[in-house]
Amino acid sequence: MHRTLRAGVAAVALTLMGVAGASAAPYASRTLSKGTSGSDVETLQRYLDEAGYDTTADGEFGPATARSVRSFETAEQGSVDGKATRSEQLLVQSRANEAEPETASEPTEDAYVDENGLAVAPASAPPEVQAIIEAGNKIATKPYRYGGGHGRWRDSGYDCSGSVSYALHGAGLLDTPLDSTGFMRWGDRAEGQWVTIYANAGHAYMTVAGLRFDTSSSKRSGSRWSETTRSARGYRVRHPEGL
Repeated sequence: MHRTLRAGVAAVALTLMGVAGASAAPYASRTLSKGTSGSDVETLQRYLDEAGYDTTADGEFGPATARSVRSFETAEQGSVDGKATRSEQLLVQSRANEAEPETASEPTEDAYVDENGLAVAPASAPPEVQAIIEAGNKIATKPYRYGGGHGRWRDSGYDCSGSVSYALHGAGLLDTPLDSTGFMRWGDRAEGQWVTIYANAGHAYMTVAGLRFDTSSSKRSGSRWSETTRSARGYRVRHPEGL
């Protein structure tokens, strides 16, 4: 285990020692890897999702969960093998319990999603926001494809950061596609009034005029636009200057 991840695990272990000693069935009693299943897998998946690593909590440790674990290990500068040791599970829990980011003022009007899964911008939205929504609508129902949108703007499918990049490019706010790690440093800190980007090493999504633009939405609704929110824990929060 790399030094950074080892130090983080040690700190979490000291914090949780009293809890584990007082509990008859402490969390993280075994290493979890592909093929394992059970309530502890579901707990890990829930914590991964809350920490910002898009994960479905179904209790089955499959390839998608392994990818989330590898993304977490990469972000924590640990040994990347896709297996969640007991100490790594505790560290995921700690990251999931971090405080919510500070919020900013809401836009005066919200956009909405029509029956075709496309976003309708409020009339009061600035031209850049309307352009982001127009661009996002062009790819809203295209399939998810890992790496999509990074080699070229017009693609057959888009991943999470490729989708956000495409929409921002449509408003003239981005010249080159960024991956999720790049969005962790892009723009200004904190939430914006109209547009906010949430990013970590494993995922990126965006809110625009009250709507969420996220590839995890397309898996359920067939559209990247959603009127539901998701936890922002574990994400860096950025926004375009002035928006």
